Amino acid sequence: MEVLCPIDQSCSHQIAALLQPPSPLPVQEYFQQLISRRQCHGVQVKQNGEFGKGVFAQTDFEEEQLIFKDQMLVGAQHPSNKIDCLVCSYCFKFIGSIELQIGRKLYLKSLGLGISPHNECQNSSSDEEDQDNHYVQNHLHSENGASSSSTNTVPSPTMAVESLMNGELALPYSNKFPLPSVVSCPSGCEEAFYCSKSCAEADWESFHSLLCAGEKSESLSRKALLKFMQHANETNDIFLLAAKAISFTILRYRKLKASHHREKEKTAPSILGTSDLSMLLEAWKPISIGHKRRWWDCIALPDDIDTSNEPTFRRQIQELAFTSLQLLKEAIFYKECEPLFSLEIYGHIIGMFELNNLDLVVASPVEDYFLYIDDLPNPEKKEAEKITKPFLDALGDDYAICCQGTAFFPLQSCMNHSCCPNAKAFKREEDRDGQATIIALRPVCKGEEMQVRQVFG
Repeated sequence: MEVLCPIDQSCSHQIAALLQPPSPLPVQEYFQQLISRRQCHGVQVKQNGEFGKGVFAQTDFEEEQLIFKDQMLVGAQHPSNKIDCLVCSYCFKFIGSIELQIGRKLYLKSLGLGISPHNECQNSSSDEEDQDNHYVQNHLHSENGASSSSTNTVPSPTMAVESLMNGELALPYSNKFPLPSVVSCPSGCEEAFYCSKSCAEADWESFHSLLCAGEKSESLSRKALLKFMQHANETNDIFLLAAKAISFTILRYRKLKASHHREKEKTAPSILGTSDLSMLLEAWKPISIGHKRRWWDCIALPDDIDTSNEPTFRRQIQELAFTSLQLLKEAIFYKECEPLFSLEIYGHIIGMFELNNLDLVVASPVEDYFLYIDDLPNPEKKEAEKITKPFLDALGDDYAICCQGTAFFPLQSCMNHSCCPNAKAFKREEDRDGQATIIALRPVCKGEEMQVRQVFG
């Protein structure tokens, strides 16, 4: 039996308009503007009759040459990974210091919080320092920590860990791996931290003002918001991405409407009229570009589910999404954007992430640091390891865990797959943020479609 959502019926016209695939010309214009803003002048997104959209070379590329870097539209770090990696909540750069990164991980480990199960990766002012210390005092909220996968680790002295976290202990050669200072959420939610004030402001304007549990939150209910987050952490963190997509669209709608009112006298109706729908469609445009299907229709059937039980499985997935949606609606519902809170729209947003499931990966500077110590010549190495080795032993195999999450990258999501790809997603040494990086696998000629290898789960 299908789950019934009242908004699906009351807003059916608006929902149909939002889910109508955009025509080729607006898609072409959108990507031309996106490529221009990001200065990715070597590529073009064009319609590919057989596969929909495709990314094509506008110039020749040599083997191993950078083709483009793609900033995510929406992304989120896995909740369990937050135990291992302190990163900017907007650009996902590592922040703080090598000492803070090591100290907080060992501290959280000592509290019994687990280490992320993902352990393989692809290859300031005094005020800011005070914010570093402020972070140390806050308890990390994590409902979804996994058990440690480390073996043969040794305990580290409590005072030494505290000294790392509060800056009293400086590790040898750590100054060769400087990280941006920690900037706290402007609303003090103790969940989001940043590498700069500009990232904090950008996140607030794009997503976080509605999804912040701090005092300045613009959500309807911080209590309801926390319930939604807890449910997502306990079930599937893909709901957090969907919430960011909805928040992004609502905040864009508000900006468009405010701009419209500045140009004309205020005549906005109290209900979603034609002009409001037009603005909602414009606000939705970046999300509309992504290929979508309803989540419960496109999610792969798990290996342990018999095909005879497939209808029951898909109905349970639909019910899970509806529960998440109701919790989110209690937290951030906005009447003028009511269609966004329909199960049909929510299911398609989650399905977009399911179908365009791209990894967010940022290599850990902690791994680089210990590799640097290991490569030192003697006697410098021996002297340094007197201090560093106890911490490395305490971290065990988990010392190299990178930042991991899921994101939607507009350009990369347009790339088709091939058994004989000419490009690859690959982070170079200098790529230290959450952007996707596409590199040429072989020489590529102008006009050739850029394709990557299909990754099978």
